Amino acid sequence: MAISAKTVKELREMTGVGMMKCKEALVACDGDMNKAVDWLREKGLAAQAKKASKVASEGVSKAYVIDGVGVIIEVNSQTDFVSKNATFQAFVDDAATVVATENPADVEALKAANYPGEDRSVDAVTADRVLSIGENIQIRRFVRYDADGVNVAYVHMGGKIGVLVNLKAEGIEDTAAVAELGKDLAMQIAAMSPSYVSSDEIPAEEVEKEKAVQLAKAIEEGKDNTKIPEAKRKMIAENKVKGRMNNFYAEVCLLNQQYVKENKTTVEQHVKAVAKQLGGKIQVVKFTRFVTGEGIEKKEENFADEVASMIK
Repeated sequence: MAISAKTVKELREMTGVGMMKCKEALVACDGDMNKAVDWLREKGLAAQAKKASKVASEGVSKAYVIDGVGVIIEVNSQTDFVSKNATFQAFVDDAATVVATENPADVEALKAANYPGEDRSVDAVTADRVLSIGENIQIRRFVRYDADGVNVAYVHMGGKIGVLVNLKAEGIEDTAAVAELGKDLAMQIAAMSPSYVSSDEIPAEEVEKEKAVQLAKAIEEGKDNTKIPEAKRKMIAENKVKGRMNNFYAEVCLLNQQYVKENKTTVEQHVKAVAKQLGGKIQVVKFTRFVTGEGIEKKEENFADEVASMIK
Protein backbone atom coordinates (compact mmCIF):
# COMPACT_ATOMS: atom_id res chain seq x y z
CA MET A 1 0.00 0.00 0.00
CA ALA A 2 1.02 3.62 -0.55
CA ILE A 3 2.44 5.33 2.51
CA SER A 4 2.29 9.12 2.57
CA ALA A 5 5.28 11.25 3.49
CA LYS A 6 3.19 12.88 6.21
CA THR A 7 2.57 9.50 7.86
CA VAL A 8 6.26 8.62 7.70
CA LYS A 9 7.14 12.00 9.21
CA GLU A 10 4.64 11.48 12.04
CA LEU A 11 6.12 8.07 12.88
CA ARG A 12 9.62 9.57 12.81
CA GLU A 13 8.54 12.28 15.27
CA MET A 14 7.03 9.65 17.55
CA THR A 15 10.03 7.33 17.58
CA GLY A 16 13.13 9.28 16.55
CA VAL A 17 13.91 6.60 13.94
CA GLY A 18 15.15 7.49 10.42
CA MET A 19 12.70 8.12 7.59
CA MET A 20 13.59 5.01 5.56
CA LYS A 21 13.15 2.65 8.52
CA CYS A 22 9.89 4.36 9.43
CA LYS A 23 8.60 3.83 5.91
CA GLU A 24 9.74 0.20 6.02
CA ALA A 25 7.88 -0.31 9.29
CA LEU A 26 4.69 1.26 7.94
CA VAL A 27 4.81 -0.88 4.80
CA ALA A 28 5.36 -4.01 6.91
CA CYS A 29 2.40 -3.09 9.13
CA ASP A 30 0.02 -1.98 6.34
CA GLY A 31 0.11 1.61 7.51
CA ASP A 32 -0.98 0.88 11.09
CA MET A 33 0.85 3.49 13.20
CA ASN A 34 0.68 1.61 16.52
CA LYS A 35 1.85 -1.66 14.98
CA ALA A 36 4.68 0.20 13.22
CA VAL A 37 5.87 1.61 16.56
CA ASP A 38 5.93 -1.92 18.01
CA TRP A 39 7.70 -3.23 14.87
CA LEU A 40 10.47 -0.66 15.28
CA ARG A 41 10.77 -1.42 18.98
CA GLU A 42 11.04 -5.14 18.31
CA LYS A 43 13.91 -4.38 15.94
CA GLY A 44 15.57 -2.39 18.71
CA LEU A 45 15.27 0.84 16.76
CA ALA A 46 12.81 2.75 18.92
CA ALA A 47 12.43 3.24 22.65
CA GLN A 48 9.09 3.11 24.48
CA ALA A 49 7.03 5.63 22.53
CA LYS A 50 3.81 7.35 23.38
CA LYS A 51 1.40 8.53 20.73
CA ALA A 52 2.43 11.95 19.50
CA SER A 53 -0.32 14.50 19.55
CA LYS A 54 -0.09 17.97 18.17
CA VAL A 55 -1.03 20.62 20.71
CA ALA A 56 -3.50 22.87 19.00
CA SER A 57 -5.41 24.93 21.45
CA GLU A 58 -4.13 27.36 23.99
CA GLY A 59 -5.63 28.06 27.40
CA VAL A 60 -4.89 26.68 30.85
CA SER A 61 -5.06 23.50 32.90
CA LYS A 62 -5.42 24.47 36.57
CA ALA A 63 -5.86 22.49 39.76
CA TYR A 64 -7.55 23.66 42.96
CA VAL A 65 -8.49 22.54 46.44
CA ILE A 66 -11.76 24.24 47.43
CA ASP A 67 -13.05 23.43 50.93
CA GLY A 68 -11.17 20.16 50.78
CA VAL A 69 -12.57 19.20 47.36
CA GLY A 70 -10.01 18.69 44.59
CA VAL A 71 -10.70 20.06 41.10
CA ILE A 72 -8.63 20.03 37.94
CA ILE A 73 -10.03 21.74 34.84
CA GLU A 74 -8.89 22.63 31.34
CA VAL A 75 -10.36 25.67 29.57
CA ASN A 76 -9.18 26.49 26.06
CA SER A 77 -8.73 29.77 24.22
CA GLN A 78 -7.48 30.47 20.72
CA THR A 79 -4.24 32.22 21.71
CA ASP A 80 -1.76 32.08 24.54
CA PHE A 81 -2.12 35.85 24.94
CA VAL A 82 -5.79 35.52 25.90
CA SER A 83 -5.07 32.65 28.29
CA LYS A 84 -3.11 35.14 30.42
CA ASN A 85 -5.99 37.64 30.40
CA ALA A 86 -7.33 38.41 33.90
CA THR A 87 -10.96 38.03 32.76
CA PHE A 88 -10.21 34.63 31.27
CA GLN A 89 -8.34 33.50 34.39
CA ALA A 90 -11.24 34.61 36.62
CA PHE A 91 -13.65 32.65 34.42
CA VAL A 92 -11.54 29.50 34.87
CA ASP A 93 -11.48 30.04 38.66
CA ASP A 94 -15.26 30.44 38.77
CA ALA A 95 -15.84 27.36 36.61
CA ALA A 96 -13.68 25.33 39.01
CA THR A 97 -15.73 26.63 41.92
CA VAL A 98 -18.90 25.38 40.24
CA VAL A 99 -17.31 21.95 39.78
CA ALA A 100 -16.36 21.84 43.48
CA THR A 101 -19.72 23.01 44.85
CA GLU A 102 -22.22 21.56 42.37
CA ASN A 103 -20.47 18.30 41.43
CA PRO A 104 -21.69 18.28 37.79
CA ALA A 105 -21.66 14.91 36.03
CA ASP A 106 -19.91 16.18 32.89
CA VAL A 107 -19.03 19.30 30.92
CA GLU A 108 -22.58 19.72 29.62
CA ALA A 109 -23.94 19.60 33.18
CA LEU A 110 -21.30 22.16 34.20
CA LYS A 111 -22.41 24.48 31.40
CA ALA A 112 -26.03 24.18 32.55
CA ALA A 113 -25.20 24.98 36.20
CA ASN A 114 -25.59 28.47 37.68
CA TYR A 115 -22.56 30.74 37.40
CA PRO A 116 -21.30 32.02 40.80
CA GLY A 117 -22.98 35.27 41.83
CA GLU A 118 -25.24 35.42 38.79
CA ASP A 119 -28.72 34.21 37.89
CA ARG A 120 -27.44 32.75 34.63
CA SER A 121 -25.87 29.53 33.49
CA VAL A 122 -22.15 28.94 32.99
CA ASP A 123 -22.90 28.54 29.28
CA ALA A 124 -24.56 31.97 29.10
CA VAL A 125 -21.65 33.64 30.90
CA THR A 126 -19.22 31.84 28.59
CA ALA A 127 -20.94 33.46 25.61
CA ASP A 128 -20.52 36.87 27.25
CA ARG A 129 -16.83 36.24 27.88
CA VAL A 130 -16.35 35.24 24.24
CA LEU A 131 -17.80 38.60 23.17
CA SER A 132 -15.81 40.66 25.69
CA ILE A 133 -12.48 38.87 25.15
CA GLY A 134 -12.89 38.46 21.39
CA GLU A 135 -11.91 34.80 21.20
CA ASN A 136 -13.64 31.49 21.39
CA ILE A 137 -13.54 29.92 24.87
CA GLN A 138 -14.29 26.27 25.53
CA ILE A 139 -14.47 24.31 28.79
CA ARG A 140 -12.88 21.08 27.63
CA ARG A 141 -12.74 18.73 30.64
CA PHE A 142 -12.52 18.46 34.41
CA VAL A 143 -12.03 15.92 37.20
CA ARG A 144 -13.35 16.28 40.74
CA TYR A 145 -12.09 14.51 43.88
CA ASP A 146 -14.33 14.38 46.95
CA ALA A 147 -12.98 15.81 50.20
CA ASP A 148 -11.69 12.41 51.32
CA GLY A 149 -8.10 12.21 52.52
CA VAL A 150 -5.73 15.00 51.48
CA ASN A 151 -6.13 16.60 48.06
CA VAL A 152 -3.17 18.56 46.70
CA ALA A 153 -3.18 20.83 43.64
CA TYR A 154 -0.21 21.94 41.57
CA VAL A 155 -0.06 24.22 38.51
CA HIS A 156 3.08 24.22 36.36
CA MET A 157 4.22 26.95 33.95
CA GLY A 158 1.21 29.15 34.55
CA GLY A 159 -1.25 26.48 33.52
CA LYS A 160 0.52 24.51 30.79
CA ILE A 161 0.27 21.51 33.12
CA GLY A 162 -2.11 20.93 36.01
CA VAL A 163 -1.85 18.09 38.53
CA LEU A 164 -4.23 16.90 41.23
CA VAL A 165 -3.11 14.30 43.80
CA ASN A 166 -5.12 12.47 46.45
CA LEU A 167 -3.40 10.96 49.51
CA LYS A 168 -4.77 8.89 52.39
CA ALA A 169 -3.03 9.29 55.74
CA GLU A 170 -3.53 7.07 58.81
CA GLY A 171 -2.30 7.91 62.31
CA ILE A 172 -0.86 11.27 61.23
CA GLU A 173 -2.05 14.56 62.69
CA ASP A 174 0.32 16.80 60.73
CA THR A 175 -1.78 17.19 57.56
CA ALA A 176 0.42 20.10 56.44
CA ALA A 177 3.38 17.69 56.16
CA VAL A 178 1.22 15.27 54.17
CA ALA A 179 0.18 18.11 51.88
CA GLU A 180 3.87 19.05 51.43
CA LEU A 181 4.58 15.48 50.36
CA GLY A 182 1.64 15.71 47.98
CA LYS A 183 3.10 18.84 46.40
CA ASP A 184 6.43 17.09 45.84
CA LEU A 185 4.61 14.16 44.23
CA ALA A 186 2.57 16.51 42.06
CA MET A 187 5.79 18.11 40.80
CA GLN A 188 7.14 14.62 40.07
CA ILE A 189 3.97 13.78 38.12
CA ALA A 190 4.18 17.04 36.16
CA ALA A 191 7.80 16.36 35.21
CA MET A 192 7.81 12.59 34.67
CA SER A 193 4.27 11.99 33.36
CA PRO A 194 3.46 8.57 34.86
CA SER A 195 0.26 6.89 33.72
CA TYR A 196 -0.53 4.88 36.85
CA VAL A 197 0.07 5.01 40.60
CA SER A 198 1.39 1.43 40.74
CA SER A 199 1.84 -1.61 38.51
CA ASP A 200 -1.34 -3.12 39.96
CA GLU A 201 -3.36 -0.55 38.00
CA ILE A 202 -1.93 -1.43 34.58
CA PRO A 203 -4.45 -3.40 32.47
CA ALA A 204 -3.34 -7.00 31.94
CA GLU A 205 -3.51 -6.65 28.16
CA GLU A 206 -1.10 -3.69 28.27
CA VAL A 207 1.37 -5.68 30.36
CA GLU A 208 1.15 -8.69 28.02
CA LYS A 209 1.61 -6.49 24.97
CA GLU A 210 4.74 -4.93 26.47
CA LYS A 211 6.13 -8.36 27.38
CA ALA A 212 5.54 -9.55 23.81
CA VAL A 213 7.33 -6.53 22.38
CA GLN A 214 10.30 -6.95 24.71
CA LEU A 215 10.53 -10.70 24.04
CA ALA A 216 10.52 -10.17 20.27
CA LYS A 217 13.18 -7.48 20.68
CA ALA A 218 15.38 -9.73 22.85
CA ILE A 219 15.05 -12.63 20.41
CA GLU A 220 15.96 -10.34 17.52
CA GLU A 221 19.09 -9.22 19.39
CA GLY A 222 20.28 -12.80 19.88
CA LYS A 223 19.29 -14.31 16.55
CA ASP A 224 22.80 -14.11 15.05
CA ASN A 225 24.43 -16.04 17.91
CA THR A 226 24.04 -19.46 16.24
CA LYS A 227 26.57 -21.11 18.58
CA ILE A 228 23.87 -21.16 21.27
CA PRO A 229 20.96 -23.59 20.77
CA GLU A 230 17.65 -21.93 19.88
CA ALA A 231 15.94 -23.13 23.09
CA LYS A 232 18.68 -21.56 25.21
CA ARG A 233 18.57 -18.33 23.19
CA LYS A 234 14.87 -18.09 23.95
CA MET A 235 15.51 -18.70 27.65
CA ILE A 236 18.12 -15.92 27.67
CA ALA A 237 15.67 -13.63 25.92
CA GLU A 238 12.95 -14.39 28.49
CA ASN A 239 15.36 -13.50 31.32
CA LYS A 240 16.10 -10.18 29.62
CA VAL A 241 12.40 -9.44 29.49
CA LYS A 242 12.10 -9.60 33.30
CA GLY A 243 14.62 -6.80 33.72
CA ARG A 244 13.14 -4.74 30.92
CA MET A 245 9.66 -4.98 32.40
CA ASN A 246 11.04 -3.40 35.58
CA ASN A 247 12.22 -0.52 33.41
CA PHE A 248 8.75 -0.32 31.86
CA TYR A 249 7.11 -0.12 35.30
CA ALA A 250 9.62 2.54 36.34
CA GLU A 251 8.52 4.65 33.39
CA VAL A 252 4.73 4.39 33.62
CA CYS A 253 4.13 3.90 37.38
CA LEU A 254 4.58 6.75 39.84
CA LEU A 255 5.63 4.60 42.80
CA ASN A 256 8.25 2.78 40.70
CA GLN A 257 9.89 5.94 39.40
CA GLN A 258 13.12 7.33 40.77
CA TYR A 259 12.24 10.20 43.09
CA VAL A 260 13.36 13.37 41.30
CA LYS A 261 14.55 15.13 44.45
CA GLU A 262 16.66 12.15 45.52
CA ASN A 263 17.45 9.81 42.65
CA LYS A 264 18.88 7.12 44.91
CA THR A 265 15.41 6.16 46.08
CA THR A 266 12.05 5.40 44.46
CA VAL A 267 8.88 7.40 45.02
CA GLU A 268 7.43 4.45 46.95
CA GLN A 269 10.44 4.36 49.27
CA HIS A 270 10.25 8.13 49.79
CA VAL A 271 6.54 8.00 50.69
CA LYS A 272 7.21 5.22 53.22
CA ALA A 273 10.10 7.17 54.72
CA VAL A 274 7.97 10.31 55.17
CA ALA A 275 5.13 8.27 56.67
CA LYS A 276 7.52 6.64 59.13
CA GLN A 277 8.93 10.02 60.11
CA LEU A 278 5.39 11.31 60.75
CA GLY A 279 4.46 8.20 62.73
CA GLY A 280 1.79 6.71 60.51
CA LYS A 281 0.92 5.42 57.05
CA ILE A 282 0.45 7.29 53.76
CA GLN A 283 -1.12 5.90 50.60
CA VAL A 284 -1.07 7.56 47.20
CA VAL A 285 -4.65 6.90 46.12
CA LYS A 286 -4.87 8.59 42.71
CA PHE A 287 -3.74 11.49 40.57
CA THR A 288 -4.81 13.35 37.44
CA ARG A 289 -2.47 15.21 35.10
CA PHE A 290 -3.73 17.59 32.39
CA VAL A 291 -1.53 19.10 29.69
CA THR A 292 -3.22 22.02 27.99
CA GLY A 293 -4.24 21.15 24.45
CA GLU A 294 -2.96 17.57 24.51
CA GLY A 295 -4.61 15.39 21.90
CA ILE A 296 -6.11 18.27 19.94
CA GLU A 297 -4.69 18.61 16.45
CA LYS A 298 -3.75 22.13 15.53
CA LYS A 299 -4.96 23.51 12.26
CA GLU A 300 -1.91 24.08 10.08
CA GLU A 301 -1.86 27.28 8.08
CA ASN A 302 0.31 28.18 5.12
CA PHE A 303 1.71 31.58 6.06
CA ALA A 304 2.09 32.74 2.45
CA ASP A 305 -1.50 31.78 1.64
CA GLU A 306 -2.71 33.52 4.79
CA VAL A 307 -0.95 36.77 3.85
CA ALA A 308 -2.29 36.52 0.28
CA SER A 309 -5.84 36.07 1.54
CA MET A 310 -5.53 39.19 3.72
CA ILE A 311 -4.55 41.49 0.82
CA LYS A 312 -7.19 40.34 -1.69
